Amino acid sequence: MKKTFVVVGLLWAGVSAASGQVTQPEWLGRIRKDHPRMFFTAETWPKLVERSKGPAAAAREALIKRCRKYPADPVCTGTGQQVDREGLTVDSVHTGIPPINEWGTQAAECALAWRFTGERVFFEKAKAMLRANIKGYNEALANRRAVNWYSHTRLNSLCAYDWIYNDLTDDERRAIIVPLVQHVEDVQPRKGRPTIRRRNVGGVTAGCYGVKNLLWYAGLAALGDGFCDELAKQLILEGQAFHAEVLKFRASSAGDDGALGTGTPGYAMGHYPWGHFNIFHTWLSATGENLAPRYPAMGLYPNWVWWMWIPDGENYSAPLFHGYGDASHGQNRLPLGNMYEHLVQYRHFYAESDPAAARLAAAISRNCPNQRIGGTFPAYPFLFDEEGDIPSFSKEELQNAPLKSRHFEQLGQVFMRSGWRPDSTYALFVGGTLTPMHKHHDEGHFSIFKHDLLALDTGDRAAQTDWNLKYYYAQSVAHNVVLIQKPGEPLPNSWGPGYKGPEGKTNYGGMYGTTSKIVAYETNPAFSYVAADMTELYGKKCTECVRQFVHLQPDFFVVYDRVGAADPSYEKQWLLHCQNEPVVEGRLMRADSRKGRLFCETFLPKDAQLVTVGGPGKEFWSNGKNWELFPKWRSNTARECVQSGRGPYWGEWRVETHAGAPRANDRFLHVLTATDISQRKPVAAKACETASQDGVALTLPNGKIVTVLFNREGPVGGEIVIEGKCQPLATTVQKQAGVILE
Repeated sequence: MKKTFVVVGLLWAGVSAASGQVTQPEWLGRIRKDHPRMFFTAETWPKLVERSKGPAAAAREALIKRCRKYPADPVCTGTGQQVDREGLTVDSVHTGIPPINEWGTQAAECALAWRFTGERVFFEKAKAMLRANIKGYNEALANRRAVNWYSHTRLNSLCAYDWIYNDLTDDERRAIIVPLVQHVEDVQPRKGRPTIRRRNVGGVTAGCYGVKNLLWYAGLAALGDGFCDELAKQLILEGQAFHAEVLKFRASSAGDDGALGTGTPGYAMGHYPWGHFNIFHTWLSATGENLAPRYPAMGLYPNWVWWMWIPDGENYSAPLFHGYGDASHGQNRLPLGNMYEHLVQYRHFYAESDPAAARLAAAISRNCPNQRIGGTFPAYPFLFDEEGDIPSFSKEELQNAPLKSRHFEQLGQVFMRSGWRPDSTYALFVGGTLTPMHKHHDEGHFSIFKHDLLALDTGDRAAQTDWNLKYYYAQSVAHNVVLIQKPGEPLPNSWGPGYKGPEGKTNYGGMYGTTSKIVAYETNPAFSYVAADMTELYGKKCTECVRQFVHLQPDFFVVYDRVGAADPSYEKQWLLHCQNEPVVEGRLMRADSRKGRLFCETFLPKDAQLVTVGGPGKEFWSNGKNWELFPKWRSNTARECVQSGRGPYWGEWRVETHAGAPRANDRFLHVLTATDISQRKPVAAKACETASQDGVALTLPNGKIVTVLFNREGPVGGEIVIEGKCQPLATTVQKQAGVILE
C-alpha cells in the first residue's frame, strides 16, 4: 500500500517514475483558462447559490451582514518592526509577534457577497482591501517581519482576486495580481535572501500552512492571464510538487489506521486538515479531477479522532484527551473548534470510497459543539451539503464497541479503554513512533483516565517563552517512564528559549530519541498488551530498557520494566506523575483527582523505596531546578480551569520508585488500579515468581483470578492465566486496519 502512495505522488507531480526525469506535466494543460477557478467555477457556482438560499442561508446572511460593516477605505496596520521590552528588535524564533492587521479574509467575503447580491459596494470593498493588503504585505517585508504565521489570509486574498476577476479591468487585474504573486515569491526562503522574523516556511511534514503553501494558489490565480505568466508557472509547478509530497507524506502517516502527520491534537485537529482539503477543492475546480480517492488512507482520519476522544459526562460537548506531545495541559480538552467542519469535509470527499469512515465521521460530528462551517475560508459553507444521506453509527454502537484497544503504528500510540462512556477507563501507551512531529522524549509513557486524568503527561508549552517548554515539558522526566542517571550527559534537543545556567546543560536521566520498537501487541475482550523496547534511546548508559504494559478489563494495569544500566552507579528512577499530592504508605501510592482515584502498588524491586517529589517550588523539578511556567499564563489558565471545573493537568507531583541499592540490572513491577474516590483499596494482588519469570496474581472484584507473568531474561514475553486457562503473551504485533468496532 505504501508503494502505491509513493508512485501516485510521483505521477501526480509530473515525474517519470521510470526515468526520474521531470517533464512538462500533463495536468498543467488541464488548468482551466477562465475565472473563477479556485474552489468553484462558472459551472459549479449555481450550486453554491442554491445552497446559499437553502441549507447555508444563515451563513450567507451572516456573511453579507459582516461585509456591510467593513470599511470602504481599509488600512493595514501593525506592519512595523517589533521590539521587545528593552527596545531591541525581536529576532528570536521563539518570541511570538502579532500578525499584521490585514484584510485577506474580509476581501474574500466581500467578493462572495458581490457574487451573491450583485451590489457594487461589495465589489469596491474587495478591491480596496486587496490594494491595502498589497501595501501592508510590502511594508511587512521591508521590515523583515512575517505577515502571519499562517498562510490562510493571503490565500483568501488570492481567492478574492479570482472571484472578482471577470469584473476587473486589465489595468486593475495587473495592479492587483502582479504584486500579490511577487509577494508570494519574495517570502520564499531562497538562498541569499534575508531572514524574515517569525516566518513559517512550512515543510512537507508540517501543517501545510506556511509560505510554501501559497505557491500553488498564487500560480493558480495568475496562470495564463498575461500579467506575470512566467512567474505564475514557476510557482504553480513548485507548489504542485510541494503539495504532492505533502499528500504522499500524509497518506503514509495515516497508515492503515488513520492519522494526520502528528499525534498532537492541537495540530492534527486544528489547522492541519485545511492543508489537504484546500488542495483537493482547488485541484477539482481547476482541473475537474477529485484527488481524494488517490489517497484512501487519509479518509480514515475520523478513526483516530474517535480513539483520541474521552467523553466528559459533565460537559459532553467538550471531550477530554490524554495529553500528548506539544499539547497544552490546562484542561486537556480536545480542540474541537474546527472539528465539525473537518468531519463534514471527510464525509464529502470519502463517502463513496470508504463508507465506514464516512459513517464514523457523521456520528462523531453530531457530538461536536461548534456546528458551524466557514470562518477561516469563506467559501466552505457553500461547497457541500452537511447532512447528505450518510447513515451514521449510533451512539450506542460506539459506546458498546467490543474492540477495546487500537494500535496506531505510524503515530506510536496505543489506545486502551473499557468502553466509550464518561465513566469508562482509558489509557494511552506511547511507543514505536514513526511520525514524531511535535513529539517528546516519552517512549514507553502511559497515561490513565478514570473520572479524571490520573496518570499524567506533565509540564506545558504555556506561553512558549518560559524554560519549562524545553527543559522539562519535552524531556523524559515529565513523563511516566524510567530514568537512568548518567552524570554529565548533554541535554537532548528540543525547541524553546535557551537557558544559560548549568542546570540546562545536562540530561536528567532521559532518552535521546523519539522512536522505540514495538515488539508485541494484542487485544481481546479480556485484556490488551503491548511491549516496547526503548534500549537504544538511552544511548550507551543503558544495556536494556523494555516495558511491558497490560490492561486487564476494566480498570487494572500491570507494568513490568526490565532495566539495565552500563554502570551500577547510574541510578534508576521509575516515574508516575499526578496533579495533586499523593499519599504514600509503604509500597502503595494513592492519588486523587476530582472523582477519580489511582492506586499504584510496587512489587519490584523487592527493596524499592518510594520518593515523592513536587509541591510549591518543586512542581517541575529536574537537575536541581524548578522549571517554572510563565506566571501570568499559569494564573490565567488556573482561573479558566476553576471556571470550567477541569484541570489543570500540568502535573505538580510525582512518585519515584528507586532501587534500595546500586545494581546494574533491576526489574520494576507495578499494579495500578483506576477507580473512584469511594474505593479504599486497590485490586487484591500478590507477587508470584518462578525460576525465570516475575509476576502478580490479581483477584478481580468479580472473583476471577488473573495471573500475569513476565520473562525475567531473554526474549520479551510471558504468559497470562485467567481462571486457570493459560496463554502466552503475544510476541508479534496484531494487525488492525480500517474502521473496525470488533
